[in-house]
Amino acid sequence: MDKTADFEIFLMVPPGLEHPLAAEARELGFKVSQIIPGGVMTQGGWPDVWRANYLLRGATRVLARIGGFRAFHLAQLDKRARKFPWADVLRPDVPVKVETTTNKKSKIYHAGAATQRIERALSEEMGIQIAEDAPITIKLRIDDNTCVFSVDTSGEPLHKRGHKAAVGKAPMRETMAAMFLRECGFDGQETVLDPMCGSGTFVLEAADIAQGLAPGRSRSFAFEQLATFDPAGWDAVKSQSTPQPSQMRFYGSDRNAGAVEMSAQNAARADVADLCRFQQLAMGDVRPPEGPPGLVMINPPYGARIGNKKLLFALHGTMGEVLMERFSGWRVGIVTSDSGLAKATKLPFLPTGAPVAHGGLKVRLFRTDPLP
Repeated sequence: MDKTADFEIFLMVPPGLEHPLAAEARELGFKVSQIIPGGVMTQGGWPDVWRANYLLRGATRVLARIGGFRAFHLAQLDKRARKFPWADVLRPDVPVKVETTTNKKSKIYHAGAATQRIERALSEEMGIQIAEDAPITIKLRIDDNTCVFSVDTSGEPLHKRGHKAAVGKAPMRETMAAMFLRECGFDGQETVLDPMCGSGTFVLEAADIAQGLAPGRSRSFAFEQLATFDPAGWDAVKSQSTPQPSQMRFYGSDRNAGAVEMSAQNAARADVADLCRFQQLAMGDVRPPEGPPGLVMINPPYGARIGNKKLLFALHGTMGEVLMERFSGWRVGIVTSDSGLAKATKLPFLPTGAPVAHGGLKVRLFRTDPLP
């Protein structure tokens, strides 16, 4: 693999959030070439891979397409895998694991057997240790007899920002929260309030965005253990991110004292505590903070995993009453898997977008224009 040539970079995202991720990638200067279910395709070099991991708020993983070949049977796969230029990307001292997906259009249909051939080639040709908990994952996709190899350059999923130790029962992933904020038109220039803040994800992401803090600032990445890694180049990528002080304030409340404490701890770890205010309040006691209207962002309990459904309809009714009575001029975004619960708020929702996969459920974003 030519280290100087551009190659395909695949930005993974939960299905339903491809378009906001593509918009974010374009804003950051990435060359988006295609939007497909579950991701966004772009072109670039290794510094673009590092930048994508470090700066993109919505991507789940960043996969680098490192090459491929045609293969019609396992013996051919084995032979060509041994000649593949693995050393251009992989280090012999870093363990690897291999994951394979195939489809019915390919003569090689047994994913497990294909995985074994690739693992054997890596082990025997480069002396690479194969391990289930390896820091590097090679993904092989066999489609219509074409074998395409990618390397997962992220390691841990990118929603794990590295500064949030405490989470609630059904946490909103940071990557999804960032994309839902974007879909509600949030750009860091207005107040965000979450009256059911849980572990504080919406509030923390809003504060991050307001200050231009890189979402990957507190963690490491798999690409740091590839042969293509250049520490000086990586330092240059990180130096391009320049946080800006913000005068905005972001508010979270929850009826659960443990959630409020958890959110405050997470804000402190993320270095955004100065911008965030958390307090213990029931939904019926929530009031807007002083200042111009902003955005109310809520991931309320859906009933699928948490709580009693009948009680939830009453809770959503209260939520709608409080917002309509006290939050004139504010926009509202509610993420839920149950359209009936959303309707129970009686809020004037705009047409909904695509459903988004979240923890085995399909959730949707219900959003409003400024409330009357």
